[in-house]
Amino acid sequence: MKNLVNWIEIPVSNFDRAVKFYSSILEIEISSFEMDGAQYGVFPSEDQRNTGALVKSEYHEPSPNGVIIYLNGGEDLNIILNKVKDAGGEVIMEKAYLGEQAGYVGMFSDTEGNKIGLQHN
Repeated sequence: MKNLVNWIEIPVSNFDRAVKFYSSILEIEISSFEMDGAQYGVFPSEDQRNTGALVKSEYHEPSPNGVIIYLNGGEDLNIILNKVKDAGGEVIMEKAYLGEQAGYVGMFSDTEGNKIGLQHN
C-alpha cells in the first residue's frame, strides 16, 4: 500500500462558519465547490492523495465521537491551538509530547462539534 489515507472529509453543519474557523486557525485558503448537492471546502496540499475537505451534505453529520483525524500541526502546535478559542472552537488537549515516535499532539473541538487532533513529529 502506497498511502494509507487518500482523502479526508470533515463533516460540517454550517459551511461558512467551518471554512472561516479552519482558514483562521491554519492560516490557509480553502477552495470551495458544490457537487451532487454537497458543499466542499478543500484544504490546500501539494499532494492530491494527502488532503481532504470540509463537507456539508445530508450524508455528513459532525460528531465528537467518530474517527479522530490528526492534521499537520506545523513546527509548533501551540501556534494553531492558541487560535482555536478566538475562532470559536475549544482546546480539549493541550500540546503534549508522546515520545520520539509520535512526537507532539494536541486536540480541539471545532465549531461544528468534531474532535480534531494535531500532530508534529
